[in-house]
Amino acid sequence: MRRAVVCFFLFVTVMQGQQPLLLTLDEAHRLAITNNPRLSVAQLNAAAAAQIPLELHAAAEPTLTGAITAVGADSGSRLAAGGLNNPAVYNRLASGLTIGQLITDFGRTRSLVDSARFRAQAQDQVTTATRAQILLAVDQAYFAALRAEAVLKVAEQTVAARQIVADQTAALARSNLKSTLDVSFANVNLADAKLLLAASRSNLQARYADLGAALGLPAQFGQGGFSLTPEPMPAALSQPLDELVRQALRDRPELASLRLEQSAAERFSQAEKDLSLPTVALAGAAGLAPVSDPQIQNRYGAVGVNVNIPIFNGHLYRARQAEAQLRVRSASRSVDDLANRIARDVRVAWLNTGNAFERLALTAQLIDQARLALDLAQRRYDIGLTSIVELSQAQLNVTAAEIAGSGAQFDYQLQRANLEYQTGALR
Repeated sequence: MRRAVVCFFLFVTVMQGQQPLLLTLDEAHRLAITNNPRLSVAQLNAAAAAQIPLELHAAAEPTLTGAITAVGADSGSRLAAGGLNNPAVYNRLASGLTIGQLITDFGRTRSLVDSARFRAQAQDQVTTATRAQILLAVDQAYFAALRAEAVLKVAEQTVAARQIVADQTAALARSNLKSTLDVSFANVNLADAKLLLAASRSNLQARYADLGAALGLPAQFGQGGFSLTPEPMPAALSQPLDELVRQALRDRPELASLRLEQSAAERFSQAEKDLSLPTVALAGAAGLAPVSDPQIQNRYGAVGVNVNIPIFNGHLYRARQAEAQLRVRSASRSVDDLANRIARDVRVAWLNTGNAFERLALTAQLIDQARLALDLAQRRYDIGLTSIVELSQAQLNVTAAEIAGSGAQFDYQLQRANLEYQTGALR
């Protein structure tokens, strides 16, 4: 129902002249959780896995079967081929019930059920991991779109500034105060800025497409773009690396899933070991035969106990037990491998986050110095102390610095989101 309401709202938005979709990061998270099909797939798989323990536990529950049989036969004859038994066959019409109950298989069924429960819990952790991956993808697309918007603004301002310089240079050239070479350099700089503007517009639309896909929106939604609200700048990272690594090893759902898979493999190995033990089961049958040959009583009933003892089966059970034990060892090594990779990823994310925070101040200084150099170059050029080449280089430096500065804020926010994901805090 909620998904239908969200889709209806988006449909109305699309129908109203492709207006930009207003979003904050929290709203983007909620929209992705509601619409992204990957999460639905994971939730359905988890729900399906939760049914397997019930299926396996059914072997320990009583079974009751009803039957109705009608036979037309050469009365008194016997089956002579096709089996080891030799029953007599008679005309009859009968109905009855058959009941079966496992008395004990010395823990094999319980081990199978426990193994399935661990696997179902592991699938729940997969769902949690999928949710975190979706949220990270939304954060990446959201901040990338904000960065693309900032770069577009820089490109627009660059075109406007260089247009002014080109117009002034052309006017001075017409008054024989500047050369045609200066006009050519100014026009080249203007053309370069326009190329940057065109590339920035295209990149912004591509980032909007990425965001729409991360939100789980159909292709026709979001064609009018998005109106994104910038997020507050997070403070500097204060947690030490060792604490973050311990948090990740405790909270990462992928690692929790593998640990549960290891427990499931251990319980399954125990179940395979129990294959060599006997099974004891109760069987009973009762019914009526109201229409039958005179030699058949009109009712019947029997109860018995079956004990099955495995003696030899071509080493099948031994091979199955060995396979299960090897899979336990493999699962254990997989847990160790993922723990090592998670510790590495946390360390890398922590370093990248620290570097991104340092770049905030460094890019601010770079922008100030580049603008100061441009101001000085412009003044020197205006009074004829330098050439257009120096002014062009100063303009290029300002553009590069402003692009770096516009991306630094969003890079830091993105690195913080990635660090939260690596430590298992993004859920």
